[in-house]
Amino acid sequence: MIRCGDITKGTCLLQKGQPYLVVEREFHTPGKGTAIARIKMKSIKDGSVLSLTIPTQQEVEDAQVDIRACQYQYSDQDNYHFMDNESFDQYEVGINENPDKKLYLQEGNSYQITIFDGKVIDIQIPYKVVFTVAESENYIKGDTATGATKPIKTETGLTVRVPLFIKQDERILVNTETNEYLERVNS
Repeated sequence: MIRCGDITKGTCLLQKGQPYLVVEREFHTPGKGTAIARIKMKSIKDGSVLSLTIPTQQEVEDAQVDIRACQYQYSDQDNYHFMDNESFDQYEVGINENPDKKLYLQEGNSYQITIFDGKVIDIQIPYKVVFTVAESENYIKGDTATGATKPIKTETGLTVRVPLFIKQDERILVNTETNEYLERVNS
């Protein structure tokens, strides 16, 4: 149990039997009465958002989650396969439970996985990821006005709009939240 006055951004709380990550926390002290905490939380399992207003002296249940650095090994028809970087334990994560992660996972890269009750419930994808351009159409310089873009496919199958000068086999940095091209990466 944790006192509401001690909750910080990033704390994991248990609500409705699910772990929630605190994304916003604001304290408010009215003229009369006890101080309250306004908490906005995001479900680690399904991404739903929950807002609570709780007196700061009240206690809530904190979720015991374990965050591990793991290397992505491969995927088969049903699961993603990870290996813990320290203990070398193997973890399987159902593809159906995390279908949106497939286009961002690259074999051999490390990711943070969240474990709750002995089961992997989330794979944390970094905010920025470097991809290799696998498919790209060639455009002739001067084809269009400035700021023109074209669609490309990365080695994982992700489609991203990039400037016309990007060619096949080049490496690019992509914002994983918006799928936007950020810059070309020289390796």
